[in-house]
Amino acid sequence: MTVKTSEGGTHATTAPAPPPALTEMASVFGRIGLLSFGGPAAQIALMHRELVETRPWLDERTYLRALSLCMLLPGPEAMQLATYAGWRLRGVTGGLLAGALFVLPGALVIAALVAVYVQVGSVPLVQAGFLGIKAAVIVIVVEALRKLAARALKTPSAWIIAGLAFIAIFALSLPFPLIVLAAALWGVFRTAAGAPDETALPPPPYRIAATLLVLWLGPLLLLELSDAPLLADIGWFMTKLAVVTFGGAYAVLAYMTQTVVDQYHWITTTQMIDALGLAETTPGPLILVTQFVAMLSAYLAGGAGLAALAGLVALWATFVPCFLWIFTAAPYLDHIAGRPRPAAALAAITAAVVGVILNLSLWFTLHVLFTDISILHAGPVSLPVPRPSSLDPQALALAALAALWLILLRRGMGETILLLALAGAGSHFI
Repeated sequence: MTVKTSEGGTHATTAPAPPPALTEMASVFGRIGLLSFGGPAAQIALMHRELVETRPWLDERTYLRALSLCMLLPGPEAMQLATYAGWRLRGVTGGLLAGALFVLPGALVIAALVAVYVQVGSVPLVQAGFLGIKAAVIVIVVEALRKLAARALKTPSAWIIAGLAFIAIFALSLPFPLIVLAAALWGVFRTAAGAPDETALPPPPYRIAATLLVLWLGPLLLLELSDAPLLADIGWFMTKLAVVTFGGAYAVLAYMTQTVVDQYHWITTTQMIDALGLAETTPGPLILVTQFVAMLSAYLAGGAGLAALAGLVALWATFVPCFLWIFTAAPYLDHIAGRPRPAAALAAITAAVVGVILNLSLWFTLHVLFTDISILHAGPVSLPVPRPSSLDPQALALAALAALWLILLRRGMGETILLLALAGAGSHFI
């Protein structure tokens, strides 16, 4: 294409590339979904290679701004980034396709793992393998905590927020949503509003927002009105998680455990740890652990049919809001990115998440390494206290092996989990 210049000459311009066909998008995002092991960092790097480097579907600036937006929103940022990329390429249809293909492979694997777990999970050899996976999870969470702390705790106030968040959830058992809200408000009110943005705003996407809101909450209301109390409870709890899942799945796992183990008594602490360990082995977002928990809880309550329905309810309640957040916020990306108060709220939430993940790390470590833990109560404070003589030397040795393999030798997470599962199973014969 050529255009005439003011001097009367011409020069070539590059026409915008046509959007890819839906079939091509399905191939690329399907491959991303199948290969998205290793947590959000690996998933974000994989999408950058596929969408920015290998094919020019997104430019670097747009990709980074979209990532910043997804980090501001509740929910799995990698899945939401895939949804944004699809929306940018082919509108709502492209966003639905990309987001669904990012989640679907992992969801199918989770369903298969639940079926295997309920059949052979109590076999001693399999339990020994699970012990190895649990030991690996301890180290994986500690490594995630180290990386997040290095990125998030760069100021004294961030350290204070992290410390207060840890005390709030570990010693006072305050709910995670309250901790997130307090951190966000702290960040907002401590920061100046910044210069007003004078560019024209796009029209609000009322229709798509209203449609997705009805699709999200309508089935849950029907479950509430029907004779399905367990499915309704699962749906509303996963909906609550979808609203407060800032900082990734690790941040809400302690809150999830408080609810499904201590409040609802759907599963045991051991089963919760198994759920996380198995979810670590699947592609897709780690928040798919909600599907595992829902299916296992329903299977124990009513068998395979109820478990299948519970898995669908958990997936619906967890991921439909992700599409709502993206399709509502995406048109405002250029106005949101870089604004001081949203950035400050995110920074404060991220600092609080460090304290929450520290709590999760201690919780996992205590329950994997010790077989006898009592709760010390002193006023509003409740502290878990392990009995030293109940230390499991086998679990300790497996955790040390996981630390050596993952942290010192810098091997991959999937490789570490496989090695520890085999080592745990092998220890059964010792």
